[in-house]
Amino acid sequence: MNSSQLLSVTTFIYGVAAFLYLSAWVFKKEGPGRVATWTTLAAVVCNIAGFLLRWVESYQLGIGHAPLSNLYESLTFFSWTIAVLYLVVERKYRNRVIGAFVLPLAFLAMAYASLSPNISDRIQPLIPALKSNWLIAHVIACFIGYAAFAVAFGTSLMYLLRSKPSAAEESLLNRLPDPPVLEELTYQMVVFGFLFLSAGIITGAVWANSAWGRYWGWDPKETWSLITWFVYATLLHARLMRGWGGRRIAYLSVIGFAAVLFTYFGVNLLPGLHSYGAMGS
Repeated sequence: MNSSQLLSVTTFIYGVAAFLYLSAWVFKKEGPGRVATWTTLAAVVCNIAGFLLRWVESYQLGIGHAPLSNLYESLTFFSWTIAVLYLVVERKYRNRVIGAFVLPLAFLAMAYASLSPNISDRIQPLIPALKSNWLIAHVIACFIGYAAFAVAFGTSLMYLLRSKPSAAEESLLNRLPDPPVLEELTYQMVVFGFLFLSAGIITGAVWANSAWGRYWGWDPKETWSLITWFVYATLLHARLMRGWGGRRIAYLSVIGFAAVLFTYFGVNLLPGLHSYGAMGS
């Protein structure tokens, strides 16, 4: 079994985990939730095994680089970071309902990587600009940040549903964590993601200087990374300095994740130094 086949199997496992979390929430059963946790753990193990196997395969092909250089590889890593962060959250908060809103994001990322006809799973040589020791630091920092924002997006959706006036009368929404818990979890994930996004932008600037002789060039990817950074900076400023909370913070989190998605996917459609045939960092 090669890495692409293993990662395709991982896509299926993520799908099963997402289905089990949704089933546990909808049917109010603990059994599927417990199985979902172990299924997610199995997906995480298979995901990192596929990632490492792909790394080994690149050396066997005489290319030899970390599998973080194109859209396929970054999506598989993105799924892994979402799942790992979610498992940490589940262990801390002891609430598996959160998985019904977060694990589908990991599954969708893997499914897009594995099933989209527009994404190649071939291992390709690095272009000169990517042959840098900063590649791993930059991409890992960015995607840990993106994953934290994905979890925050899921908890923000939960908050918006849970804080509806009719939520107390709807049994499904009643099973969601209390709004203050969701608000605090969203804030923690945004802070965590903001720190890593900042680190990703800084390491990217250093990398750009070594590759192109300048720290910042207003490339579309750089520009939208900065816009995303400002959206989350606004959220943190509004909460800490203006006392914002509740639905306003949840809406800002949703807007921020939309900016993340455009930075990740949309910018690849624009010409620029980061359009490495859909690199996806």
